[in-house]
Amino acid sequence: MKKEKIIGFLLLVLSGLIMLFTTNCSKDNDRPDNPTNGKTTAVFNSGLIYGAMTDQDGNTYKTITIGTQTWMAENLRTTKYRNGETIPEVADSIAWGNLKTGACCINRYCNNDIKMIATYGRLYNWYALADTRNLAPRGWHIPTNSEWTELSDYLGGPNVAGGKLKETGTLHWVFSIEATNETGFTALPGGHRCTNGCFALFGYDGYLWSYNEFNVDAPPVWAMSGTNGELHNGPLYEPGEKGVGRSVRCVKD
Repeated sequence: MKKEKIIGFLLLVLSGLIMLFTTNCSKDNDRPDNPTNGKTTAVFNSGLIYGAMTDQDGNTYKTITIGTQTWMAENLRTTKYRNGETIPEVADSIAWGNLKTGACCINRYCNNDIKMIATYGRLYNWYALADTRNLAPRGWHIPTNSEWTELSDYLGGPNVAGGKLKETGTLHWVFSIEATNETGFTALPGGHRCTNGCFALFGYDGYLWSYNEFNVDAPPVWAMSGTNGELHNGPLYEPGEKGVGRSVRCVKD
């Protein structure tokens, strides 16, 4: 009888500890400063080992080392600059088109859905990249065209690099031609927001900023399409507009 009471007591303690642990985990996942953490539906490369980093908003991301560079393996979704000040989130189309300062937005196709925001991140205009308050998390920076070129060259050049960076399958890409994601980069087709405020090419193309001033020969945007394995320096649409909203991946300092 005494033995049964001891066993019963131990089981009660164990169940209490399990309940405490799971409750704390749930509360942590639902914290208001990082509601999207752990919610992404992106299909990562299960054969690779990912690192992790956290931004100034409390969002956590997978990271991946490719050659000598370490990249974010998810799109940036912070709503704050590095100094803690808020990045204006602009939904109105006219207001977006008139911006000459940093701003971000949620792609309307994400419909404010937590899983969609966690997966695709936010779109930022070029002014947000250029802001001295710093969009990139501490220890990271917006890649330059030279760093994108280094990545492309390491992967065999622009004709094949995109396929090695893109998420495989058609869960997010409408077309997934030549996609292997052998790098673990897991590029997604977040499309972009035009200067007239409309959203375009979601599911079809992925556009990622670089930190460069605008010029005809090397615009500060790198593009991937679902229809081929290429990585373009330059978009298919609105190449010279600082007010376009595009996705951001950071590279480690």
